[in-house]
Amino acid sequence: MAHKKAGGSTRNGRDSNPKYLGVKRFGGEQVMSGNILVRQRGTRFHAGDNVGTGRDHTLFAVADGTVKFVEKGSKKRRYVNVVTS
Repeated sequence: MAHKKAGGSTRNGRDSNPKYLGVKRFGGEQVMSGNILVRQRGTRFHAGDNVGTGRDHTLFAVADGTVKFVEKGSKKRRYVNVVTS
């Protein structure tokens, strides 16, 4: 007589890893060239002065300076700038 229950396959057990999206450096913070400013899906924020865009829409600093978030344009787009001093 068997002492194990029927070993049916489970339907659970799959989960994706968190993607750690969001703003990484906030307005007024000092950044160095290469620092990641925002990780995002799509362009919630757009690259402004001294900011580059990665192929996954990640925004990063191209120069040393201070982070500044700005809303401008007819569509009220949110831009991220790095102001050099």
